[in-house]
Amino acid sequence: MGIAFSEAVCDLLDGANFAAVSSLMEDGSPKVDTMWVGREGNRLFLASTDRTIKGQNLIRDARVALSVTEYENPYHQVQIRGRVIEVRPDAELEGCDALSKVYLSAPFPQREHKGRVVFVIEPLVVRHYKSALRHAPSR
Repeated sequence: MGIAFSEAVCDLLDGANFAAVSSLMEDGSPKVDTMWVGREGNRLFLASTDRTIKGQNLIRDARVALSVTEYENPYHQVQIRGRVIEVRPDAELEGCDALSKVYLSAPFPQREHKGRVVFVIEPLVVRHYKSALRHAPSR
């Protein structure tokens, strides 16, 4: 059974905020990819293909970790550990288009990829953090 997201976590997950997604290689070493992330209730979803290394990793080993950082305020973040509970075919790019409309304000422009899937993730650990620090780099 998954964990319910707070309103603040939902706001982060529903915005155009990038996720660092960690999957596990066959030898157990981590692989991290920057991805778009979406939310379906108290579950997450990622769109990819079953042909990528990350896709093959998530199919072989359902364990996954994500760190989502607010685009405008990198001191507002959520870390989630969970497991892939469904690999949904996405030949019509419905999942990919849903994410693209959030991140690009348009349907996903690259329509030719084969093996498109949506990975549905059930969260098992959720840690939300918002610091009073403000991002003001000197360069």
